[in-house]
Amino acid sequence: MKINRILIILLATLLFFGCDDSKGEKTVTSNERGTFDGYDYEFWKDGSASGKMVLGEAGTFKCEWSNGGGYSNILFRSGRRLGSTKTHTSHGQITVSYNVNPYSPNGNSYLCIYGWTQSPLMEYYIVESWGSWRPPGSGYKTTVNIDGANYDIYETTRTNQPSIEGTRTFQQYWSVRQTKRTSGTINVTAHFNAWGARGMNAINTGRLYEVMTTIEGYGSSGKAEVIQNTISIGK
Repeated sequence: MKINRILIILLATLLFFGCDDSKGEKTVTSNERGTFDGYDYEFWKDGSASGKMVLGEAGTFKCEWSNGGGYSNILFRSGRRLGSTKTHTSHGQITVSYNVNPYSPNGNSYLCIYGWTQSPLMEYYIVESWGSWRPPGSGYKTTVNIDGANYDIYETTRTNQPSIEGTRTFQQYWSVRQTKRTSGTINVTAHFNAWGARGMNAINTGRLYEVMTTIEGYGSSGKAEVIQNTISIGK
């Protein structure tokens, strides 16, 4: 009887502590990248920016930020880091389903799908919503219809600016939605193909480094919560 009682207590303890599938949360307040609950993440800031990123399950996260004075930059991103081993065409179809609620910027901010290629180095944005200023302001090439909405395509150059390879000069590719939204599904591959078809060849020849759902703030403050972040790569 004593043994049975011990077994019952052990079983109850295991059920209490072992049946909760929650991964908990992780809070980040300084430059850091890593993996949490199967998704890659990165917190990056410069200058006097400050902020907090609280990572949740399945690529979700909450963030808040303040510029601290001046024109400092801060990025919170969660998604898939692919390691720059293949071009985007080798990865197959890429889609992102997302929901951000709330998205409350005070000043300049972007809600976007974001990432880089290497060899050549290139930074890209698929911008779904923004704060006080619609990026990027110059370098317009054309307008395309993807996922039933119009996006303006731009190409810009950054000279001697921070990058994943240190201070470098590189191209930026942009698709900026003409009307804001904070939830939906994005055919990322369709944007890549639209850029390549218009001579923006780094997206076809460069090795894809990452695909990240991103909140960026520049000289601003605000808060956001990504409550869905489903990234599908390949079949």
